Amino acid sequence: MAKNPTYSIAKVKSISDNMHQAQRVLTKVPEITIFFWITKVLTTGMGEVFSDYLVNHINPIIAVALGGIGLVGSLVLQFSVRRYVAWIYWLVVVMVSIFGTMAADVVHIVLGIPYIASTTFFTVVLAAIFITWYAYEKTLSIHSIFTIRRESFYWITVLGTFALGTAAGDMTASTMHLGYFSSGLLFAVMLAIPALGYWLFRKNEIIAFWFAYIMTRPVGASFSDWISVSHTRGGLGLGEGPVSLCLTIVIVILVGYLTVTRRDVNVEPVVSDVQ
Repeated sequence: MAKNPTYSIAKVKSISDNMHQAQRVLTKVPEITIFFWITKVLTTGMGEVFSDYLVNHINPIIAVALGGIGLVGSLVLQFSVRRYVAWIYWLVVVMVSIFGTMAADVVHIVLGIPYIASTTFFTVVLAAIFITWYAYEKTLSIHSIFTIRRESFYWITVLGTFALGTAAGDMTASTMHLGYFSSGLLFAVMLAIPALGYWLFRKNEIIAFWFAYIMTRPVGASFSDWISVSHTRGGLGLGEGPVSLCLTIVIVILVGYLTVTRRDVNVEPVVSDVQ
């Protein structure tokens, strides 16, 4: 008995749809909502001031080592799960923020490289990461993070964005003498450009996302520095420790809310396999 070609085509399409749905369910990153951007900015601010707190209150070498250990440990957790888990994902982001700040500071303070040079260096490094990622995967979309290699590219890219954002924020605040508050406003305006371009004119979603992702780093870091540093440095003088603690509490509450409500999880159901 001859097979019905229409049925065969429909079955193949159904299997393809099932694979696509399964990939979306297993995606290791959150949906991009307002909660994502709020949490991202908070983690960048927390990572900036807590990194400074560690370096200023314990041996800098030990501080960097602890930051590296924390980053590796959080990444092991992230790669060990098969789906997005809010508290694990944001733990990695926090650790990347802390260690990325330390990496940028080491380049400037320890190696004596000017901020403009380190900003240029991290820009080139990040561009190379994007080019390599695209050459292997043919996409830079975060909605396609469901393989180990793509997830590896994703987190390497995230680390690069944090290092670049830190160097850029320090460059505008120190080298260009804008101060922390003015730097925060500058990068907030730059952050709004791709967002408006995407929402109003439907410009390239991937470019808009990664540009905004980079900009959130100096926005969060600049304002957290402004709140924490002394009056003589142009800040409010609340201190790195108290600001770190307050931001951590807010992040924990927000991530707890996302864990319970799953507002940042794609809830599209998986279609059953055709029998």
